[in-house]
Amino acid sequence: MASALSPAELARYSRHLLLPEIGLVGQQRLGAARVLVLGAGGLGSPAALYLAAAGVGTLGIADFDRVEAHNLQRQLLHDDSGIGRPKVSSAAARLRATNPHITVLEHPERITAANALALFASYDVIVDGTDNFPTRYLASDGAVLTRRPLVFGSVFKFEGQVAVFAPHLGGPCHRCLFPTPPPAGTVPNCGEAGVLGALCGVIGAMQALEVVKLIASFGEPLVGRLLAYDALAQTTRTLALPRDPACAVCGSAPTIRELRAENYDFTCATAPAASATMNPADCPLEISVEETKRLLDTQPAAVVLIDVREPHELSICRIAAAEHISMRQIPEHLATLPRDKHLLIHCHHGGRSLRVTEFLRAKGFSTVSNVAGGIAAWADRIEPEMARY
Repeated sequence: MASALSPAELARYSRHLLLPEIGLVGQQRLGAARVLVLGAGGLGSPAALYLAAAGVGTLGIADFDRVEAHNLQRQLLHDDSGIGRPKVSSAAARLRATNPHITVLEHPERITAANALALFASYDVIVDGTDNFPTRYLASDGAVLTRRPLVFGSVFKFEGQVAVFAPHLGGPCHRCLFPTPPPAGTVPNCGEAGVLGALCGVIGAMQALEVVKLIASFGEPLVGRLLAYDALAQTTRTLALPRDPACAVCGSAPTIRELRAENYDFTCATAPAASATMNPADCPLEISVEETKRLLDTQPAAVVLIDVREPHELSICRIAAAEHISMRQIPEHLATLPRDKHLLIHCHHGGRSLRVTEFLRAKGFSTVSNVAGGIAAWADRIEPEMARY
């Protein structure tokens, strides 16, 4: 148990102290707790802000990304002055200003199979504010193996979900609900589909609430339950989540007993460089933006770069060499697309273009590849001066 609260802390947390479910003992538990927030983005921002304000003694923030202008619609830890700054630095400054009585630790690296277990073991609760499937599965598996509760949150357009995955407390883990990730390209991320900014605040605040309940030991945390929120109808549903006895990581005979990097590589590897005479069987499903640039520079007559975004997106930024055919118009252009060239398909982040790539392959186009990461990756690694959204 933490030491007695200082007069300044007693004043700061007075509204918690008035609640018999928290009181002095609960507030001291919060002060002694260590919570790791994965991601300083849409969900991590409100979650971390409320945890800092609540007096969580040690708050870790893990994120390898930098602040971009399009983040500011929902990621309230950051502001215009932080654009280009590492998110952990921007977040830590805001959180320390929010509550000088807590310790904020910065982890400016990607969570990987190599570092997750050691990092998770140094915290009491893990908050999953990530936005991609490999990291979600890695975070859940790591939390199971270190016996740490994982407070899960996700958002998509106008819908959100919250749950507490904690097999050591009798509930399921993420794999009990979703044993395997969806096929690549079948579920667009928020960058592809959009998300209501305030929805992130709702779900992130719910995640913070679950953390406080777990630490201070009151209420009924969402262990074994998933809360689904619909912002359009302003409704919630709570679904029972049974634990799967055959689960690969928390079941009675688990097959996942350690974190191995290959278990979280859900994307197709980039194949060797394509050429005008390449064997269609060797054509990679995805290629990097660097390889795309090389092909455009060295073999311009052998490749066609096609941008499948919407017209309003082109008004923001575009690759000069790209031809524009929006995703919905691809079927009516099948007869005019060249079959003797290597088609390179790109969109914003790679989700829509991957679906177009798979569609074209199903229609008999043998040399077509998706540009992994889309124009966002191109702006990051090829044209840094390009406008972003």
